Amino acid sequence: MPMFASARLRWPIRTLRVAVPAAAACASVLLAALAFAGSAAAQGAVRSVHGDWQIRCDTPPGAQSEQCALMQSVTADDRPNVGLTVIVLKTSDQKSRLLRVVAPLGVLLPSGLGLKIDNNDVGRAGFVRCLPNGCVAEVVMDDKLVEQMRTAQTATFIIFQTPEEGIGFPMSLKGFGEGFDKLP
Repeated sequence: MPMFASARLRWPIRTLRVAVPAAAACASVLLAALAFAGSAAAQGAVRSVHGDWQIRCDTPPGAQSEQCALMQSVTADDRPNVGLTVIVLKTSDQKSRLLRVVAPLGVLLPSGLGLKIDNNDVGRAGFVRCLPNGCVAEVVMDDKLVEQMRTAQTATFIIFQTPEEGIGFPMSLKGFGEGFDKLP
């Protein structure tokens, strides 16, 4: 059952189904990635820079090994205090690729997160949880979505504060493919 609704195209969103150990590892990666997403004082070492994307790595509390994510943060042009962070990572079993978007608190949860890639409507994803530093939307990336992000110039993530008011966050995809390929 899809977790989104789009009149034209569908964002390849599926319910995350992984084994319990992999899910636990994903949860620790989420917490580490959310720590990365905080502010200018983001935690985790920048391992490499690929265009407008960074690979950041850290060993979260309780994790047995270092975990890395491909990340980019942006703020709204007209609202410098409103931003979001996009995090791409591989599950510890290397079987799934996840796209997580940390949006600011105060988003209208039922409207979900919209995505356009080079002005083509891809669809909406639902938020899965809110934490003290933001609300998280998450999708399992299939090959089609990865390829779209590799070949496009811009992804625009859209959050809603009211049903009528969407805030678009254009994000450069320059370096996404290179960074994705180097993601451990």
